[in-house]
Amino acid sequence: MAFTDSMGTTSTNAIVRRRRPALALALALTMAATGLTAAAQFGMPWAMGAGDRNHVYVGDGGRQRYQVHVPPHHEWGSGLPVVMAIHGCAMTGFGWNSMKATTQLNGLADREGFIVVYPTQRLLRGTVNCWDSGDPREQHRGSGEPALLAGAARQVVADYGADPHRVHVVGASSGAGTAVILAATYPDLFATVTSVAGGEYGLNQVRPDDPDATPPEYTARQAWAQMGQRARHVPMLVIQGAQDEVVPPLVADRLVAHWTAVQDLVDDGMLNDSLGVVEQVHRTPAGPDRHAYTRSTRTAADGATLVESYLVEGMGHSWPGPSGAGLFTDHAGPDASVLTWEFARQHALS
Repeated sequence: MAFTDSMGTTSTNAIVRRRRPALALALALTMAATGLTAAAQFGMPWAMGAGDRNHVYVGDGGRQRYQVHVPPHHEWGSGLPVVMAIHGCAMTGFGWNSMKATTQLNGLADREGFIVVYPTQRLLRGTVNCWDSGDPREQHRGSGEPALLAGAARQVVADYGADPHRVHVVGASSGAGTAVILAATYPDLFATVTSVAGGEYGLNQVRPDDPDATPPEYTARQAWAQMGQRARHVPMLVIQGAQDEVVPPLVADRLVAHWTAVQDLVDDGMLNDSLGVVEQVHRTPAGPDRHAYTRSTRTAADGATLVESYLVEGMGHSWPGPSGAGLFTDHAGPDASVLTWEFARQHALS
């Protein structure tokens, strides 16, 4: 027995010694992979430009990292507007393939005088870094992603002395779905919403093979219910590529109908066209290296903006604009960043 015990102990120690280098290598590789992922997600400190500042919002639902860009000569309390720009899948806020590079909003903010906020999805939340706008658990006020993003927006207003009545949100793809959710869950915070290649509140309930089974009015009632006593008319801008195979134009058509119904419900709680919606359509022809597009506006009888939309011919699942840098840009499309700002600057919380 003594011989067996001795041999067993010796063998075990030898196995442990052999495993230690392998475990150390595995740990080192894991740490390196995590570090590279974090670098891609959050960027390198030396990659920040003038006016860029990194922040973390800490709430009951966790931590939300975001980058803020302030225009030159910004002073606290100057009451500048805020635009929160939410990235799509396979993107980040301010790291690799970022919303910052895609939209080029920083240059526009410097010229026009507003603050930009780039939230980035939390590390290792998904395989392609999407926002979970299709998850019913992420579609409510006071919890999940909506609460974290709203908390970050409020923190920016407080930290930079921004105008709380002129906070706007724009999103791309899954980020557009999240932006629409924010308009429904926090209409008392966001003055306008812009969706680029995104869908309606509760889009996860719509079957791709039978979308008519779930009318846009059905999900509109849910969005209106989320607004609750805070319900108000939130103007919406929709930008959609006619050749988008990831988010087909039908989704944008539904979003326009959906949000028009939400606005109708906000008015008097009924779907009865009490606003007297007036629709106008204008087509801009193609030019040299420029896509044609159709602009539609839906206004109330009193002239108030309800929904404005752009359908860009020849464009796929992209952010349109002449200077965007990233995997999902189309330089031949109308400048979505300029359209977003021009739309936002016309509106404030009443």
